[in-house]
Amino acid sequence: MSRRHAITTGCVLTITALTLTAAPAVAQPQTVETPAVAAVRRSPPGMIEALQRDLGLTKEQAGERLENEARLAPIEAQVRGQLGDRFGGAWYAGITARTLVVATTSADDIPRLTALGVRPEVVSRSLKELQVIKKELDSTLATRPNAGRVRYVDVRNNKVAVLSSESEATEHGIEAAGVDTEAVRVVPSKEQPRLFHDLVGGTPYYVGVTSRCSVGFSVTRGTQNGFISAGHCGKVGNATDGFNRVAQGVFQASNFPDSDFGWVAVNGNWTPKPLVDNGTGGTVTVAGSKEAIEGASVCRSGSTTDWHCGIIQQRNASITYPQGTVFELVRTNVCAESGDSGGSFISIDQAQGVTSGGSGDCTSGGVTYFQPIGEILTTYGLTLVTTTDSPPPPSTGTCTGYEQTVTGTLNNGQFVYQPKSRHYRSTVAGVHAGCLDAYDGVDFDLFLQKWNGRGWNTVATADGLGGHKKISYTGTPGHYRYRVLSSRGFSPYSLGYRAPQPAPAPG
Repeated sequence: MSRRHAITTGCVLTITALTLTAAPAVAQPQTVETPAVAAVRRSPPGMIEALQRDLGLTKEQAGERLENEARLAPIEAQVRGQLGDRFGGAWYAGITARTLVVATTSADDIPRLTALGVRPEVVSRSLKELQVIKKELDSTLATRPNAGRVRYVDVRNNKVAVLSSESEATEHGIEAAGVDTEAVRVVPSKEQPRLFHDLVGGTPYYVGVTSRCSVGFSVTRGTQNGFISAGHCGKVGNATDGFNRVAQGVFQASNFPDSDFGWVAVNGNWTPKPLVDNGTGGTVTVAGSKEAIEGASVCRSGSTTDWHCGIIQQRNASITYPQGTVFELVRTNVCAESGDSGGSFISIDQAQGVTSGGSGDCTSGGVTYFQPIGEILTTYGLTLVTTTDSPPPPSTGTCTGYEQTVTGTLNNGQFVYQPKSRHYRSTVAGVHAGCLDAYDGVDFDLFLQKWNGRGWNTVATADGLGGHKKISYTGTPGHYRYRVLSSRGFSPYSLGYRAPQPAPAPG
């Protein structure tokens, strides 16, 4: 599906923000031949565990259920063809699906069905008859939502079921359809079916009637789902509609200027996905948020110009827009246009940030700036939705003997400054030593930064793979802090550190 939209006249970029804001008795032994592979095929990964969880089965029961279904399915297909118009439907019975029940409108079929190892049941109406009745109800009730939003063939009861919260209106509708009321049962229900939509980076969302921006990345905050985007796209309390103009969510927080980021909490119709639209009908998966270095390839997805790529040129850029100055942006030579604001910047499979603004366009070329994702996640306590599996149990700590120790927990993509989101002061030159412990199987990085009078410079880095990192740096007096980053995975962590100490006084 193309996401390209017409651009409102007059939204040419110079160095303005990219936006249109206004902001489903034991069977006898099987006697027919079925392919052996059907009974021994392996279940998809995770299915056994999900059946245990959702159906309350043991692992053995879940496995037995899948084996029985594979064994009995070919028999159902055979019986359906043999009975023809007498077939009234079929279903599994028992928690492990050990019994296949087959309905027929003729008692003469009982010996044949029993010989096939299934349990026969004689009914009044065939499946075809029930389907005709349902079709008649569909044409009558579909335009009367209060008379039954859900209709289905209930083969176990040999009737058509209509789910309704208003029985009287439903009964009138059934009578109006002129069907056999004995063949229909009204089931009291509060179901209100709705469509479910996926949150994918780069797709459009709307604030108000005409203002359009782009989804950055899917996130969660506890049990609340949402997405991040540019702060200038909406204010706290602004409601959003999705790409399909269906109600989507509400801005929970928004920072602009100074920073340019915000996050939207979405309603239950929207499901966050670790994906970014690549503009060609496909998607790119999001595996983490490891910060790419200058010169790295980076691509942007947005609702106006789709998918464009380029190079990360510089970091820590300050941009003065007409609406105010935004600090610590990343400069790229990726083009963008109005409506691309808030869209995803990704390097291979690592989320980098959300589109802020820029100059030029995607015809003649341009320069675009993005807000780094780390600060967004940390500021709002958000967790990036990724493809990363759950981490293994933690290993024994290796960081012992340090004078100071701080602990915490980071979700995938989050970072924190230590100690206690502040810094420490060293009054003498010497060695700064830091040691980080996290789970095996995650990727945590450690950075030592020093204040230069205007900003923080990274003076030492330990960013190899794994959850255990050490830093040793010989530095001059000054203010220092550690930055702990989860590039991949969730884990508690422990950071031990030691600063240079003045020599003891004589005597």
